[in-house]
Amino acid sequence: MDTEPQQTERDRSSRPRDAGADPATEPQGPEERSRSSLSPSSPLGRIAEWLPGGRATLVVLLCLALLLGVNTFLLQPFQIPSGSMRPTLDVGDRVLVNKVAYRFGASPRRGDVVVFDGTGSFGDADYIKRVVGVGGDHVVCCDTEGRIEVNGRPADESAFLYPGDRPSTVPFDVVVPDGTLFVLGDHRSDSSDSRDHLGSPGGGMIPVDDVVGRADWIVWPLGRLAHLTRPGAYAQMPAARTVDGGHG
Repeated sequence: MDTEPQQTERDRSSRPRDAGADPATEPQGPEERSRSSLSPSSPLGRIAEWLPGGRATLVVLLCLALLLGVNTFLLQPFQIPSGSMRPTLDVGDRVLVNKVAYRFGASPRRGDVVVFDGTGSFGDADYIKRVVGVGGDHVVCCDTEGRIEVNGRPADESAFLYPGDRPSTVPFDVVVPDGTLFVLGDHRSDSSDSRDHLGSPGGGMIPVDDVVGRADWIVWPLGRLAHLTRPGAYAQMPAARTVDGGHG
């Protein structure tokens, strides 16, 4: 009887290489035979051979393309140019603007901090303000205690209003047209916002289509790293259709 042990497939595949064996002549497993996406025979590899600098140049270009795609479609950094949003945002803060927050059917909500293109409404620049009224809202300043009212309910803005500021020294009573926003800075005494354009074409309202996105994070300086959340004062406001005789 043949009693010599038989070597299994597993035994042969796990056998260590001979010390003097040349790895290039050793049989290769399926994973070892896979080619890099930058190998000379791959599409990217052929592009790398054509580019000055080869693979290094291609990697840099791919990284730039990725950053451009993120900046164009997903997130955009924005530097705060003024003190109009203090204390929430200070001069020089860098925020990340979520450019997909209002896509796929979503719309800006009261209390959101948004970046918008002011061309045709505020001026030829991008601005950052807080949404106080959305389409159909009845926004009034001020009640007997000096508070802004939205759809008949006063807003407690103490959590983010600049210390010492009043909600507004400019009286107003507006109904926000559909598809637009009424926006204010948190530093009311140092903010040029919807109040300053009440008599201008558009009545100080910002078209929703001009909104670049929602500011979600302070990312610089690191000591001010914070997530910008929607204040409860505005999250609890009643819908426009339920008050003021159905404004909207």
